[in-house]
Amino acid sequence: MRQTGRHFLQIPGPSAVPDRILRAIDSPVIDHRGPDFAALGNRVLSGMRTIFKTSDPVIIYPASGTGAWEAALVNTLSSGDRLLMVETGHFASLWKNLAKKYGLQPEVIETDWRRGADPELVEKALRQDSNHQIKAVCVVHNETSTGCTTRVADVRAAIDAAGHPALLMVDTISGLASADFCFDDWGVDVAIAGSQKGLMLPPGLSFNAVSQKAISVSAQSNLPCSYWGWAEMLEANERGYFPYTPATNLLYGLAEAIDMLLEEGLDNVFARHQRHAAATRSAVETWGLEVQCTQAEEYSPVLTAVRVPDSANADDLRATILANYNMSLGNGLARLAGKVFRIGHLGDFSDVMLAGTLSGIEMGLQLQQVPHQAGGVQAALDYLKTRS
Repeated sequence: MRQTGRHFLQIPGPSAVPDRILRAIDSPVIDHRGPDFAALGNRVLSGMRTIFKTSDPVIIYPASGTGAWEAALVNTLSSGDRLLMVETGHFASLWKNLAKKYGLQPEVIETDWRRGADPELVEKALRQDSNHQIKAVCVVHNETSTGCTTRVADVRAAIDAAGHPALLMVDTISGLASADFCFDDWGVDVAIAGSQKGLMLPPGLSFNAVSQKAISVSAQSNLPCSYWGWAEMLEANERGYFPYTPATNLLYGLAEAIDMLLEEGLDNVFARHQRHAAATRSAVETWGLEVQCTQAEEYSPVLTAVRVPDSANADDLRATILANYNMSLGNGLARLAGKVFRIGHLGDFSDVMLAGTLSGIEMGLQLQQVPHQAGGVQAALDYLKTRS
């Protein structure tokens, strides 16, 4: 049976693509070696430095975020190098597995998947590495599987307190343009991002922001690196071009996305995301359910992962909501499968969209007979009305 109305895509990415960006993407393809393209290339390369809050280069790949993970590793490390990685959730685990495939040796700080990376444990591990065998510390800024953020500035402070020369690599694939990210001020060396989250684009672009220290180290790396190589990209980017065929129409969309973010103002974008996240948590608390993240200072402004009672199955709830209300919620991943559902409240998102999202969930909880208390939607509305 046909479902009326517009589908609610409330997963934590890909996020819904605004009409302005869709119209920008719907442009004629141009010569990627011609002068018109150089203007577009310089526009997005400069704009992304503003979004990352850096004066250092930002490299753009036609790839998903996984490609940018790989680029970060193969440009800076050599076979057998040790890494310090914090397994804060499913995506941190996947990054670790990728590192192993390249012959790297991750030393993993494990967590219960209910908080971000602990700076004290990072500092402790680095102090024990007196010979500086660890070449990079890798953390996820916003762990999409759990709704937990890492305090990146505190991780940098921990590295500095240990007097350790390791690079700081940060996955901000789901964080960038939704949660504040300060590449320069936080002392990040390599940041990884993707187009399909806060940047409001379809999947297909990924990014490395790279410090001068990381660029210098890349000259000594011996890992196989062709498509992902920074050197050729940086050389071509100086003139606004790319060393191979870029995703031209996605770059049109990226230029529009940057304009939209700067029109709203980055601080306003981040405040809006924090407000919607807080309203969502008000609803969850009123329902009598529990969020996956246990540390208030690490709550994600991008998504909220909600635990269901042991007597319920989160995937059954999601299926009921999709079938009856035409709304997609994020599933629980790996060890959280069936235990949580994830509410995306990122990108081009408004109060009315949040009200609709929470209404669909509250109706679904009732229909699926998940133990809960009514009134979550009203609690969120009350929060929004008093904190405009």
